[in-house]
Amino acid sequence: MTVDVVAVDVVAVDVMTVIPEPIDAAAPAPQPRTLSARRGRGDRIFYRGASFSGLIVLAIMVMVGLFLAIEATQALRSTGLSFLTTAEWQPDRNKFGIAAVLLGTVLIALVAGLIAVPIAMGTALFITEVAPTWIRSSLVALVDLMAAVPSVVYGLWGLFFLQGQIVGLSRWLNTWFSWIPFLDVARADPNSPLSSASVYTASAFIAGVVVAMMVMPISCVVMREVFSQVPSGEREGAFALGSTRWGMIRVVSLPFGRGGIIGGTMLGLGRALGETIAVLLIISPRFDINFHVLEAGGNSVSSLIALRYSESSGFGLSALMAAGLALFAVTLVVNFTASWFVARSRSGASSEA
Repeated sequence: MTVDVVAVDVVAVDVMTVIPEPIDAAAPAPQPRTLSARRGRGDRIFYRGASFSGLIVLAIMVMVGLFLAIEATQALRSTGLSFLTTAEWQPDRNKFGIAAVLLGTVLIALVAGLIAVPIAMGTALFITEVAPTWIRSSLVALVDLMAAVPSVVYGLWGLFFLQGQIVGLSRWLNTWFSWIPFLDVARADPNSPLSSASVYTASAFIAGVVVAMMVMPISCVVMREVFSQVPSGEREGAFALGSTRWGMIRVVSLPFGRGGIIGGTMLGLGRALGETIAVLLIISPRFDINFHVLEAGGNSVSSLIALRYSESSGFGLSALMAAGLALFAVTLVVNFTASWFVARSRSGASSEA
């Protein structure tokens, strides 16, 4: 019994020793420690170099915008807001505007986007989710190689090869879908197989198809990078629950990469808006409001500048600078909108963390 009492007393003493002391209410609250790391020489050089490079890019963009704005001042003062609504281009008579060429630019970009985005998304999903590992690197290299091909090569390919092959598709679309306003060709008889094919050549549709081949690699690269960041745990969880590969892509990959899909689409759209040489080689210039994408003729802002720059001087050159300023502003809006979507998506947030 004596031994048991001593044991109880020892336990009681141990319990009493672990009771915390009462907190003094008047004592200052503990402050979190500030952790600071001293940057090494290499880190400082890299930080300053990266910051300087970023500032240089912003400065160049601002200088380009200021240059275009200064050079376009004379033309914009002469026309005012009618510059955006006039469909003619006669600077010598003070009748010029970008309504027609801006519409053509948007139509070509939309055709390119409608064709390029599904192909780019399917290619990106195939590379990241379906293709075997041994062929994946080769497919990535081929897509990157398509992005490196000069635009003049695409333009020559579209002019001498694709245009003759795609006229039949244009005729078929006009025959069966002419009830859609922008697929109607006023000068063509869809019921006559002997009607001339010249009404379908040099159209915004053919130019859009060629631009789509140029836009597709850019959109595919962005989407592929986003799909490759899908957490492997979520993929495996979907398979563990009995999902098929398409089911996993539908419920895991596509929702995760939504921001990348939107961003890649709009970045490709920005490239399509500014494409020059390929459109200039294919399309037949015209300066009127034309919503019919299958009909021969059209124009874009960039091709207008390339076509008229060598023969313009003085006021005409200022008018071309005003057109370039409008295209510069539209491209900036598209690219910044794409960055906004990517940054606020789940994939964009994870890539910036």
